[in-house]
Amino acid sequence: MFRRKKAILGTIILTDKCNLSCKHCAVNNLTAVIHPYKQIRDEMKALYRMGVRILFFCGGETFLWEHSGKSLRDLVKEARKMGFLIVNTVTNGTYPLNLPEADLILLSMDGGEEKHNLIRGDTYNLIMKNIKNSASDNICLYMAVNNLNKEDIKNVCEVAKAEPLVRAVSFNFHTPYPGTEDLMLTVKEKEDCCNVISGLIKEGYPIFNLKSAFKYLIKGNFKTPCRQCVVMENGKLSVCGRCADIPKLCDQCGYFFAAEYSLIFSGKIKVIFDMLRTYLKYI
Repeated sequence: MFRRKKAILGTIILTDKCNLSCKHCAVNNLTAVIHPYKQIRDEMKALYRMGVRILFFCGGETFLWEHSGKSLRDLVKEARKMGFLIVNTVTNGTYPLNLPEADLILLSMDGGEEKHNLIRGDTYNLIMKNIKNSASDNICLYMAVNNLNKEDIKNVCEVAKAEPLVRAVSFNFHTPYPGTEDLMLTVKEKEDCCNVISGLIKEGYPIFNLKSAFKYLIKGNFKTPCRQCVVMENGKLSVCGRCADIPKLCDQCGYFFAAEYSLIFSGKIKVIFDMLRTYLKYI
């Protein structure tokens, strides 16, 4: 683990096609192409050969992916057979959550009903219905905190605590992709949000973030891009994420997992132990 340079976490973008057009998103429906099954399978093999063992499927909307008679569920099963240790997917939650084979379904919820619908359209009640009817208890809510919903952190945590099929909630800060800069939080706002999240962790709310990383995340005091994370999209391999090629965007990174992995593989002992404790609890 210490000083590892090679990637261990990989993300495959199945499609950028999406049924929503969220205020903070700059990558939906740029092409609306569904990448073919063989290509996705080859990308999975390539990541595995690189040493990636934690795999994410992302979009667009992942449940829209379908090709050659295969569905997202088939991809998750295939990743398991290949030997990936953890297989997760990210979704906006507007499609039935029939994916018990995934370790985690990271489901986007960006506040209580009012703020979530402001950002994502009138989808909150549909998402709640799909959560209650989910095939398994592997859901982790996934909130991108910005200056529209920063007061709603506890609301999302309340859902995670109340719903038996939800294991936890995971937070990110908004990363200001071109065209979304107005949603970015200030350093002081990030600090205030981290204080709220820390308090909720202390109260026992199920939160899938590493408290020990917060002080680094607030001011961006971690190495970017995170070389232990890679993204594969349409055959192109990027270090850390889609944002790595955008000038100076890495300096404004709001991805908690990127900060956490960067710190873990820089040898931060507290963050390492925090990660082990959190992963064992929620995965």
